[in-house]
Amino acid sequence: MERMILPDAAWRSRPGLDALCAALGAAEGAARFVGGAVRDTLIGSTVNDIDIATRLAPEAVLDRLAAARIRAVPTGLAHGTVTAVLPDGPVEVTTLRRDLATDGRHATVAFTDDWREDAARRDFTINALYADPASGALFDYFGGLDDLAAQRVCFIGDPLQRIAEDHLRILRFFRFSARFSADIDAAGLAACAARARDLMALSRERIASELLRLLVAPRALPVVTLMIDRDIFAAVLPEIARADRLARLVDREAEAGLDADPIRRLAALLPPDPQTGEAVGARLKLSTAQRKRLASALVPAQGAVQPLAYRLGREGAIDRWLLTTPSDADAVRGARDLVAWEVPRLPIGGGALVARGLTKGPDVARTLRGIEDQWIAEGFPSAERVAAIADAAVAQALRSTSSA
Repeated sequence: MERMILPDAAWRSRPGLDALCAALGAAEGAARFVGGAVRDTLIGSTVNDIDIATRLAPEAVLDRLAAARIRAVPTGLAHGTVTAVLPDGPVEVTTLRRDLATDGRHATVAFTDDWREDAARRDFTINALYADPASGALFDYFGGLDDLAAQRVCFIGDPLQRIAEDHLRILRFFRFSARFSADIDAAGLAACAARARDLMALSRERIASELLRLLVAPRALPVVTLMIDRDIFAAVLPEIARADRLARLVDREAEAGLDADPIRRLAALLPPDPQTGEAVGARLKLSTAQRKRLASALVPAQGAVQPLAYRLGREGAIDRWLLTTPSDADAVRGARDLVAWEVPRLPIGGGALVARGLTKGPDVARTLRGIEDQWIAEGFPSAERVAAIADAAVAQALRSTSSA
């Protein structure tokens, strides 16, 4: 039987990668590409991250990279990981490992020179594929090639055992299924549903990271719907109880020609209440900007779409418009308009009002706000019209001051 070869791909020609592989002894069989780069190349997807597995101990990796004058950062020596810094980005180099002890969140590992042992501790068969850097020869210890061809995401070995080792694998199972699977693997689904409460032991940052990546996967909607049906979210995000608003948003995003957005889609899974959005954002430890956006997206859109974008910014206005506009046609039309519309800047400042006779201070700020409000109400007219609005506003302010 002819051995499968990794197809050529742009990432394999990245500057410095050949030198890195040579330093790691790839020609002698001491290093192989592994994981996502191999998997995604086989299905023709873009590769962003490159991982290399090696038989070399971490200290030997550091020594060899130093000798080859390749910058190395000891990012996780206890787990065997060294990051090689190449001109086009980092490459993680990790010594082959086997688990000694796991508690669902962390693992204690021992290093090994056995490729199959290293593959056996990985989560899914499609993530345990290796490739020789020079020849491209593929190494598949658990049927990952067949599963990739069949669009299946399957745990390596017993799903319950793999989840017990790392509870995050529950969410990873659904994320990878939403990206790669035509149908959900029944054994994996049953195990995830049985152990869903194990998610409570995880940090909320890890949950957020997986969830946001899941929400933009190609089959996010059917997979999230299944997760809700099987109570996967109940223990950690009980607010996620229905997917009908997400279904509507997915259709509207597609119709408007917009990319899937994780924060917007998370908002669609929550009740339409900004306080709930703020609470969920805080629980997931999202960034301040993400939390504000999540809460804002759950406020009903009011008024015309362009004034809303001026006040909130384009992104925030699109969120509200797609999530809360009752009419599908209006929601899509408004979102399309915003994509093509350049948010204007008020063509006048406080200095122009002082030049017209106002005294620096609160009167300038108050008058400028009034000018801005009228400019917005009139549909963002030209600088000439704004000058006329300013003349009238300053005259009124001066009259008010003199009569006071």
